[in-house]
Amino acid sequence: MTERMSPQQRLVVAIAVLGSFVAFLDGTVVNVALPAIARELGGGLSTQQWTVDSYLVTLGALILVAGAASDAYGRLLVLRIGLIGFGVASLAVAAAPTIELLIAARALQGVAGAFLVPSSLALITSTMSDPAHSRAIGLWTALTTSAMIVGPLIGGVIVDFSSWRFVFVINVLPIGLALWLLTRLDARDQRRPDARIDWLGAALCTVGLGLAVLALIELPVAADPMLLWIALVAGIALFAGFLWRQHAASVPLLPLSLFRSATFANGNIATFFIYAALSLNGFIVAVYLQQGAGLTATLAGLASLPTTILTIALSSRIGALSGRIGPRLFMTVGPVVMAIGCLLLLTVGDDFDYWWQVLPGMVVLGLGLAITVSPLTAGILGSVDPERSGIASAVNNAVARVAGLFAVAGVAAITGGALDLAGFHRASWTAGALLIAGAIVSAIGVRNPPRERLDAEAQPDAAP
Repeated sequence: MTERMSPQQRLVVAIAVLGSFVAFLDGTVVNVALPAIARELGGGLSTQQWTVDSYLVTLGALILVAGAASDAYGRLLVLRIGLIGFGVASLAVAAAPTIELLIAARALQGVAGAFLVPSSLALITSTMSDPAHSRAIGLWTALTTSAMIVGPLIGGVIVDFSSWRFVFVINVLPIGLALWLLTRLDARDQRRPDARIDWLGAALCTVGLGLAVLALIELPVAADPMLLWIALVAGIALFAGFLWRQHAASVPLLPLSLFRSATFANGNIATFFIYAALSLNGFIVAVYLQQGAGLTATLAGLASLPTTILTIALSSRIGALSGRIGPRLFMTVGPVVMAIGCLLLLTVGDDFDYWWQVLPGMVVLGLGLAITVSPLTAGILGSVDPERSGIASAVNNAVARVAGLFAVAGVAAITGGALDLAGFHRASWTAGALLIAGAIVSAIGVRNPPRERLDAEAQPDAAP
């Protein structure tokens, strides 16, 4: 008989899920709204890329700041700041009169979103131990990952039956619920009086990523690419400066010592490949099914529903199973299954048929996603000391967001500048290759916890 969570533990999971849900939902719900935004406010493929990546630039760069702040100032305080800021920024996006202001508001959304994910997940890690911890991670993974997949469905219905602007207003409801649940939680933040944040490191990381993304998005369509090549070199140099700063700083945003763990280091490399593939696949499917195959926004969103169902149904159980036998097998097999799902999309042709050309790939993708994400999250966080869970969670989420950032930034280069059928196929090949790379890294570099530890953590589940 399994040990049940206490009411307060269930409340922690609910708050953590809601806090992360809005950030993940917003990161994907926008994909299906991109054609409608372009029709109303103008812009082509590069503008659509910026609508996605302006959010990911600030989210990916500042999530490390938020992770450090979560450990230093308290998970609950950081979570409240993120929820309120995200709600305000979402309303600003919904009200944007021009594409430039929308992109700027999306960047502010990313700033607030950076404070949500690491503090949410660290709240679980700091308040639970196995087996409740593994089950909580499984629930968190299932529900927050489903937000990444169900986002296009919600967005499609809203775009077709109302306005794309309401896609961003829906964030207010889960944010309000999360803020109310926080008042019901019997927990106090623990703050370190000597806490400091490396703002110079944050600036180097943010500007470096921003310049690199600017170059990647604009180079394929630039008439005079010289300045963009300079921006790319400068971005790489600033990011290198960020890494040097982390080595020299007394309180680094990115403690390089975390990477001494083989599982943490290789798990994050695998995360980069896996989430780059997921972001690339999500972008091209949502946009191509509307602009290439001629589906409505709602039908384009419905295309991912099988993936959602499988992820929700299986992630919690697979997370618990991973806690018993270790994450390595799941982190190896799951990406391979997802790669097969992406490659099945190569059957999409000029004579479009969702049932035979898209549905099989979405089903296989959902199975692989369910196999992968919960063991990946639990395995990476389980490879570091619990007191460093906040920054470890932030690093892993930053890697995932930066992976998505560069994947979307590279869409024009991957597709040849146009998301037509040939470009869609090239992107599917690329996503499949990225997932295979993630599987190889996991197979070679991830290590399961010692057998004694796995047996000890599984013991409460075996009790009568």
